[in-house]
Amino acid sequence: MVKVLPILLMILIFEGCSFKKDYVLFNKSKTFQEANSSVIHKNIKFEYKIIPHDRISIIVYQHPDLSTTTPMMATQDKGIMVDSEGVVSLPLLEDVKISGLTQKEAAQKIEDGYDKYLNYSKVRVDVLNKRAYVIGEVQKPGEFPLENEQMTLLQAIAKAGDFTDTANRQKIFIIRSVQNGAKTIMIDLTDKNSITHANLMIKPNDIVYVTPTSMKAINTNIASITPIFQIIGTILSTYVSFDYITNR
Repeated sequence: MVKVLPILLMILIFEGCSFKKDYVLFNKSKTFQEANSSVIHKNIKFEYKIIPHDRISIIVYQHPDLSTTTPMMATQDKGIMVDSEGVVSLPLLEDVKISGLTQKEAAQKIEDGYDKYLNYSKVRVDVLNKRAYVIGEVQKPGEFPLENEQMTLLQAIAKAGDFTDTANRQKIFIIRSVQNGAKTIMIDLTDKNSITHANLMIKPNDIVYVTPTSMKAINTNIASITPIFQIIGTILSTYVSFDYITNR
């Protein structure tokens, strides 16, 4: 019995073993395999451009009947949805295409439309659903609103509760939507450029993915076989006690 148990134990360990690749998302994606640390460009002005399915707030000053809210209630505004064609339907103007425009450009386009009907048509446009997402080896993964439109990588990680003990600080991916798909940026927060990388701006709809180290698989394997060790310990204890009693 005692001789057989070590063999059974080894079988259970190897059968149940997980490897690092089992915990890394997108590990079969060529985009991720080929991603390198991108050059970080400083002092680049970023203005968000409206995309289909954005939810926007429109205020036409002095004309609340044409607005989605009022300046006093702006924080509670649910806005209106930009449809899949990048169009919003507005009173008097009917369909207005605003996708691909900045908030300021969209406001100007709507103002120009209302100039035909109104003596005063100052317009303000705000996108309400500007979010970034942090997933992987952080304490509190999830979506986070981008106040003031932008957030640095370090701020995003801080909002997600910082790294877990098994976070790979040398391989953090930023997945960014571009016109023809997605762009992947790999960041190493341990190299000589880590301060610059930490201040990289996260844009709306970016996904920050913190990959796990090899310790993730090791810790998981240990946790999974601990109950087995406990069972074997109980069996051995019972067997030794029985053997001791029968040999007396």
